[in-house]
Amino acid sequence: MIQFFGEEGHAIFAVESTSGLNDKTQGKLSWLFDNSPFINEKSISGNYTGPRANMLTPWSTNAVEIIQNMGVNNVLRIEKYFSENNSLHFDSMLQEKFSKLDQSIFSLNDIPNPVLNIDNISEFNQKEGLALNKNEIKYLENLALKLERKLTDSEVFGFSQVNSEHCRHKIFNGKFKINGKLKTDSLFDLIKSTSKKSPNGIISAYKDNVAFIEGPRIEQFAPSKGNKPSIYLKTQINSIISLKAETHNFPTTVEPFNGAATGSGGEIRDRLAGGQGSIPLAGTAVYMTPYSRVTDDRVWENKFPERNWRYQKPLDILIKASNGASDFGNKFGQPLISGSLFTFEHQENDMKIGYDKVIMQAGGIGFANRNHSKKHIPQKGDLIVILGGDNYRIGMGGAAVSSANTGVFKSGIELNAIQRSNPEMQKRVANAIRSLCEQIKNPIISIHDHGAGGHLNCLSELVEETGGEIIINKLPIGDPSLSDKEIIGNESQERMGLIIAKKDIKILKDICERERAPVYIVGEVTGDKHFTFLNKTTNQKPIDLDLKSLFGNPPKTQIQDNTSQQVFSQIDLNGDPKAILSKVLRLEGVACKDWLTNKVDRCVTGRVAQQQTVGSIQLPLSNCGVVSLDYKGVNGIATSIGHSSVVGLIDPRKGSVNAIAKALTNIVFAPLEKKLKSVSLSANWMWPCNNSGEDSRLYDAVEACSKFAQELGINIPTGKDSLSMKQHYEEGDVTAPGTVIISATAHCSDITNIITPNVKINGGSLYYIDFSSDKNYLGGTAFAQVQNKVGKKASVVKDSEYFKKVFNATQELIKDGKISSGHDISSGGFITTLLEMFFATPGVGAKIKLNKTSNINEDLFFENPGIILQSNSPLKAFFNNIGVKCLQIGETNLSEKIEIEYSDELINFEISHFRDVWFKTSSDLDSHQTYNNLSLDRFKNYKSQILSYCFPESFSGKIPLNLSSKKIKAAVIREKGSNSEREMAYAMQIAGFEVTDIHMTDLINGNSDLSEFRFIVAVGGFSNSDVLGSAKGWAGSFIHNEKAKKSLDAFFKRSDTLSLGVCNGCQLFVELGLLTPDLKNQPKMLHNDSGKFECIFTSVDILDSSSIMLNGLQGSTLGIWAAHAEGKFYLPGSKNQYQIPATYHYDKYPANPNGSDHNAAMLCSDDGRHLAMMPHLERSTFPWNWAYYPEDRKKDKISPWIMAFENADEWLKENK
Repeated sequence: MIQFFGEEGHAIFAVESTSGLNDKTQGKLSWLFDNSPFINEKSISGNYTGPRANMLTPWSTNAVEIIQNMGVNNVLRIEKYFSENNSLHFDSMLQEKFSKLDQSIFSLNDIPNPVLNIDNISEFNQKEGLALNKNEIKYLENLALKLERKLTDSEVFGFSQVNSEHCRHKIFNGKFKINGKLKTDSLFDLIKSTSKKSPNGIISAYKDNVAFIEGPRIEQFAPSKGNKPSIYLKTQINSIISLKAETHNFPTTVEPFNGAATGSGGEIRDRLAGGQGSIPLAGTAVYMTPYSRVTDDRVWENKFPERNWRYQKPLDILIKASNGASDFGNKFGQPLISGSLFTFEHQENDMKIGYDKVIMQAGGIGFANRNHSKKHIPQKGDLIVILGGDNYRIGMGGAAVSSANTGVFKSGIELNAIQRSNPEMQKRVANAIRSLCEQIKNPIISIHDHGAGGHLNCLSELVEETGGEIIINKLPIGDPSLSDKEIIGNESQERMGLIIAKKDIKILKDICERERAPVYIVGEVTGDKHFTFLNKTTNQKPIDLDLKSLFGNPPKTQIQDNTSQQVFSQIDLNGDPKAILSKVLRLEGVACKDWLTNKVDRCVTGRVAQQQTVGSIQLPLSNCGVVSLDYKGVNGIATSIGHSSVVGLIDPRKGSVNAIAKALTNIVFAPLEKKLKSVSLSANWMWPCNNSGEDSRLYDAVEACSKFAQELGINIPTGKDSLSMKQHYEEGDVTAPGTVIISATAHCSDITNIITPNVKINGGSLYYIDFSSDKNYLGGTAFAQVQNKVGKKASVVKDSEYFKKVFNATQELIKDGKISSGHDISSGGFITTLLEMFFATPGVGAKIKLNKTSNINEDLFFENPGIILQSNSPLKAFFNNIGVKCLQIGETNLSEKIEIEYSDELINFEISHFRDVWFKTSSDLDSHQTYNNLSLDRFKNYKSQILSYCFPESFSGKIPLNLSSKKIKAAVIREKGSNSEREMAYAMQIAGFEVTDIHMTDLINGNSDLSEFRFIVAVGGFSNSDVLGSAKGWAGSFIHNEKAKKSLDAFFKRSDTLSLGVCNGCQLFVELGLLTPDLKNQPKMLHNDSGKFECIFTSVDILDSSSIMLNGLQGSTLGIWAAHAEGKFYLPGSKNQYQIPATYHYDKYPANPNGSDHNAAMLCSDDGRHLAMMPHLERSTFPWNWAYYPEDRKKDKISPWIMAFENADEWLKENK
């Protein structure tokens, strides 16, 4: 039965239960639904929008778990419906409209389809959209003859998934014949040759969906036990570095939010599944679409008329896709530290080119224990295990549909292939895997991500060398109408497959139970190289094949093509440079990316050493991301991205070479252990194959990529391909530019010495160093783009040895401390790079002198790979001594403009004016994702909210020694979805605490009652994915569980204790009324005024208050990370009722990211013992955590925030 809560004409909560809800349960639900009343009606009239009946939402999954944790076990599903009066955007891909809400809204009239024996495989292929080619169909027909039976629908469907282009890379493994000549190497051979020639530090390549390279010896900081409360300990391990990039183009084109979200989640799972398990650390993202048309005054967008967009408009895709990817990372707890954005479309002659089938790439870096780098071979009797959520009729056939041009199948088939994003569930699974990997002996024998191809692909590859039997009835079922084929093949995204020995199953179950990660033993390794799915209810085997038959051995794909030359018109080099620049700076690929970075967490884990924003005016300018491998602040991982697809239209070879060059001129600003030799690349290929001339162009591009990498002495141990980059329209197809996106990864040897683009006032002269050895051609540049041109000639790196020499020389200078700032030359050209270096530093300008050439625009807008450096050292002499051309181009001054002397002319570029032009596109895009017109406030205030600090006089910058053997016992309390426990525990341990890991399950089960602890910290994250309000579910676990409630009440009644709640923990403390127990009208935490997640490095003023932890910090202004969606303090009544120990230094948005009453950033109890804050002091512990740290305090080893924990330790020792 379904019962309703809410108010008619407003939001309605529909609750499906197995029996009626008694008064007590109704009271719990009403509290959970923000005091929405129970509606004693079986139906509600009116027009509403809500989820489809057959797609149980992740929101519902979390809501049901919350109510179960509150002691209610008869609820099956909870969904939220909005009145059409509510003007919320209707998404036809995910929602449907209802003329009334009644007992049928969850009804699924379908019954499971029986196992079908397929008579005509060709017809079945066409009907189901399986994208099987003629050879594969023939292979299956012969297999049926050999088996003397018809193949089942599951077998044919399964074969199509595991042998899809998406999974098996048939073109990359195929045989190419170009212009009648057979190529000796496949594309994959060309890529692999880079690792053969320059293996460097490769540990594992082409074996998993992730590559491993050598890493340093690092400090593992983890609880000593994963299955119960335990103390955090430090252990030395030998690390390996993981790198991976994954594209999710088709799903993002069709349904951008979930497409991009599950792309991010899938890439994280790839890294999780490396070897015997590895740990994701940080992510990257790339978006490529047609022009956004965000305003109607962008003349370069008018030449190619708007299409009758097949699924979503480019603007909607940009907003929704970036929202989806950001949301997944935010809730999973992975920072996004680097990325790229590019929009492009072009119509010339009969060519229609554009990213109508969009590119969404999710990349990432991480690490593993060196001992876990290789999977073990399962043995007969080992158990096959699934971790994660239920099966639904979603993600069906995504592998096959992703292998076809978008639009060629019925929209129902294409939509059916979209996955469902549940980051909080994946976080639980990841926590369980992390815990297993941190055991003294990792019990994981083998592990595989669960994505394309569903259970079939995941589990068959797990037992590929041995064979296994899977019991269908043991797989979790979220939709009882699923057929066996749908159970086997669906691609629900938050799952992982493992092989575990029987003797280790208890530790796995105990850890999973503690982490609330669902665990299912679904089968057993058989050792007979046969693969079976058995339904014990029907006694049928929908899949019953030898593994060699399932994986098949059809003939290699044959690719034949002829080279064809695309001819583009010439660029006009004339024009006013300032007018051209004003257009160039508004291109999405050139303009400010604040609209992307302001909504994604860039600080979670407390290990981020470099993300996008830099300078005292925090602007996203850095193209090199760096994350620390531990909390010691030495070794890390650097990553960057490069692409050059428009140059690739002119010459695919040049496009590939420039893509690598751009990635390398980005990563060069991090000191790398072995300089260039430290770098490994991921190459992701997006190409419109099977179109005349394009297969030839792809071969040229891959060949050039391989050749350039080999000449540089680096390798490409991982990558991905998506080779159906064409969008079908009735009025004519649009093909995407053949694109390779390069992700560079390397061991960073000193995370405290990363060079950022923002110029320093006393940083010295400016120098230009060219890496290309080529002339300044403007083909393929942003200059050409604003003319609606591609161009005839493009620049490229001419001399690989010279490039290598310049790269390594720059590395020497960085390691020797001789570079003040530096920035790569990329989209927008030389003048854009130069201006960007000054955007983030107020009050500075420069005088630049350029050598006279034939045309000023060629000198200002060229995009040849190169860099601009600032230094107090004589760089020209240094580079000239090694045969490298270096131009000293100018000096900084206080003019706030860039004055360029060219021939006998002067051109002045007002920095503040062009900074606003550059920021404007971001503001326009931001207006489509930000409520209350706050995008306008952001545009108005961003340049005036300048970071400046006042440190406590007593702060030394030295790490506390803590020689005392008697340590205060402290606990970090986390809930499912928490993601800040490690950085918090480490900061506490530095201050002298013995820190214990406590999960809510420990308190609910009585495994801890908090009585041994004197300091507890509730940490940040997204408990229950913030479903039903921030920390509402977490609070419900305390309120409605007797043991947990008793533990917390007893702790707060003691007078010798302290507590801290940060972010989600702050929301918990406020929801429970722990800080203001005597107030009649309690404070609340509300959504940010902007209506979205906000991430910013801001500053706070520490005020006089009763706070014990902040004693001695009064009068300080300190930098601090803030990252939250519901961070607004609602403080009813007068201000003097509250202890507000800190406010944001600037009270306006975005420095105050949430609109809190009284500009409050923190709140504490009257006695000062209990403190709650929304900003993250634990993610601001070290100077290298700060997005902008004072230049005159470079010797500091720790930030002033450690004083808060030192104060806590000192007070507790004095007040025993």
